[in-house]
Amino acid sequence: MKVAVVGAGVVGLSTSAALLERGVDVTCFERSATVMNERSSGSSRIFRLAHGTPEMVALAATARTGFGRWERAAGLPMIATSGCVVSGPKSRTWAAAMSQAGEPGELVDAASGRLRLPARVLPSEALVDPSGGIIDVDAVRAHLTAATSGSVVHEPVYALEDGATGAVAWTPSGRAAFDVVLVAAGASTSSLASQVGLYTPSALVHAVRFGFPAPDCARWQCWIDTPADGLGSYQHRSGPGTWSIGAHLDPAVIAWEVGREAATVAHERAVTAYVREHLAVEPRVDAQCRRATTRSEERR
Repeated sequence: MKVAVVGAGVVGLSTSAALLERGVDVTCFERSATVMNERSSGSSRIFRLAHGTPEMVALAATARTGFGRWERAAGLPMIATSGCVVSGPKSRTWAAAMSQAGEPGELVDAASGRLRLPARVLPSEALVDPSGGIIDVDAVRAHLTAATSGSVVHEPVYALEDGATGAVAWTPSGRAAFDVVLVAAGASTSSLASQVGLYTPSALVHAVRFGFPAPDCARWQCWIDTPADGLGSYQHRSGPGTWSIGAHLDPAVIAWEVGREAATVAHERAVTAYVREHLAVEPRVDAQCRRATTRSEERR
């Protein structure tokens, strides 16, 4: 089996590493000079088992087992288990999904003593996921870079086509035939997939996280807040004394067409206002802690 993976982000690299472990002939194409270079900046992400369906919870548990294998292979931790809290109307549904999947999770109230959050007023009810925590993205990148050494080619794939027995990828070096091509190319995925008749959601939006000074944040849990009214947010410690916050805004305000600068301004205004009203965090954005990224979503 000869496989091409387009894109050396975390999905492309982890796929390549898994295939290489199984003895597959893998070529991973990356258009930039550095792997995982076009991800959003910052070396932390939220990990959680808490999701909305039992199937997603089970997949997250499988992912945690995979992280454990990576940690043992690399000899270093990749997830700091601080716990994760989900508040808002989704908390009961997600708690039920965790229960059905057989994973630990508990609904608690504000008086339980189980919530360690920077909120001025704690949620009246929330789901505590004790297995949640913070992913060390730099550690993941170091491990996957070593695991895929020799298989990454730093060239863009600018066209795909069906082949006689598989698929063909076109790069600046020319035509290359493969049994299978897997596309994990971020914002370029939709345009490449459409060339071989595959539909993927193609509407892009800008998303930005901001870091705020917070000396006490080491003891706080990651937090996904999904209120029925008001701003939905996702929050976690992103470094010593820094609490990072992203928000869910109206897609029309952060659509790709409005431009990164306008979307960033909209995010910053919304998040800073949220911090000032709801959090015991200094409402001052750290200029070094803006985490810019893009998401691909299907508009309905």
